[in-house]
Amino acid sequence: MELQLAKTSLNAKPKKISLEKIEESLGKEQFFYFARENEHKDLIALQEYFEEKGHSVYMKEVRYGLGDLDYIYEVHIL
Repeated sequence: MELQLAKTSLNAKPKKISLEKIEESLGKEQFFYFARENEHKDLIALQEYFEEKGHSVYMKEVRYGLGDLDYIYEVHIL
């Protein structure tokens, strides 16, 4: 399964990351920001995947504007 990361600038191209790449980078990174275009069920699957491996996963929506579609997902994996 691949998830789309949030863009870091307006002109940036969307990047995708797999669960395996996330798992490899857990020693260096713990916070991941995903685009709102990801399906909620995929983010729940990500959460269940890492919880089965013994990690704690916290996920929330981060609003960056006043519009209904101005949000990204923040996922913190411990």
